[in-house]
Amino acid sequence: MLTHFCGAFFSFSSMTVAQHTKTHPHLTSFTLWIMTIATCLVVANIYYNQPLLADIAHTFKISDKKAQQVSLFTQIGYATGLLFIIPLADMLKRKRLILIDFTLVIISLLVSAVAPSVLVLTIAGFLVGVSSVIPQLLIPMAAHLAKPQERGKKIGFVMSGLLIGILLSRTLSGFVGEHFGWRTMYYIATGLMLAMWLMIFFFLPEVEPDYKGNYKNLMKSLIHLVKTQPKLRMAAFRGALCFAGFSAFWTTLVFLLKQPQFNEGSSVAGAFGLVGAFGALAAGLMGRLSDKMDSYKLSGYTLLLVLVSFIIFYFSSHSIIGLVIGVIVLDMGVQATHISNQSIIFSLIPEARNRLNTVYMVSYFIGGASGTFLASQVWKNYQWTGVCAIGASLSVIALAAHLFNYKKNVRN
Repeated sequence: MLTHFCGAFFSFSSMTVAQHTKTHPHLTSFTLWIMTIATCLVVANIYYNQPLLADIAHTFKISDKKAQQVSLFTQIGYATGLLFIIPLADMLKRKRLILIDFTLVIISLLVSAVAPSVLVLTIAGFLVGVSSVIPQLLIPMAAHLAKPQERGKKIGFVMSGLLIGILLSRTLSGFVGEHFGWRTMYYIATGLMLAMWLMIFFFLPEVEPDYKGNYKNLMKSLIHLVKTQPKLRMAAFRGALCFAGFSAFWTTLVFLLKQPQFNEGSSVAGAFGLVGAFGALAAGLMGRLSDKMDSYKLSGYTLLLVLVSFIIFYFSSHSIIGLVIGVIVLDMGVQATHISNQSIIFSLIPEARNRLNTVYMVSYFIGGASGTFLASQVWKNYQWTGVCAIGASLSVIALAAHLFNYKKNVRN
């Protein structure tokens, strides 16, 4: 009976919009705002735990390093969801897939809220990551619905929601964790996801798939895209290294702030998200610039910003003001590079945008998980100096590879 009910429910959902989606739906301002808000709130699920790690460690009486596994496995889960779920958007109806995914998000967050042990919380965190891939369904959808001459602008707008969600999630969870406990944050997140499920159900248009093959061949085509699209490979490499440094910083910031020179709690660590939200301004600006100038040249400048930020962080281990400046520079550099990368890959093969985004975003979040892992390894022995060294090294490698690739393309 439950199976029949679900089938009938989703059939009704698709029928209510079918008359408007057989032709190419228009990307209205209202639809764009729904996509942006959903992107903001869903991506936040991945990052709520970072300012709460010290509180989680205290609850379960474990080390800081052990608590960091919750963040690590959440990011690994996200990469897993990107690999196995996002390609489905090229062969299944987009809205239906998004609604199912929202249901999985809600269940995973509830399990996190009631987790009796760090093992259960880590498993639930992995599932939160797997199911919180909705933004990466919505961003290619925005690119698909937008006019070609406005694609970068629209991507930038939705990406501003992504950035705000990543950064302000830390502010919100830090405040909630400080005053109401870390479990409360997961209950709040569950309520937000339920509200967005209703918004998506009633207002998001349906997008029909273009791919006609089966899932096995769909997944095989990812390998073909990697082999045949050098711009995709380069974008994935740049994005992975940038996000590795980004994750290394944000995962360990709370531990730096708890040291004697600062002696601050998770609420202050979360408040840094407010500072980083200035990067959202860069997201919109870079989206417009990517429509008008060479994305490769633009990426060179944005990668340089990332490198500069870690130099600032190195000299700011005792300075809140220095950390604030570094956060603004870091977030502007990372998010601007990300938008430039996506503008490049979404222009390659229109009918394969979700698979292109899969390759890129899997690489991106494997980079993020690697950055979290590296930071957790060096923190014990080298602490903040080690984290800054990791971030600077990754930035130098990304910038060097980018410049070499750019010169190679110019010669050819």
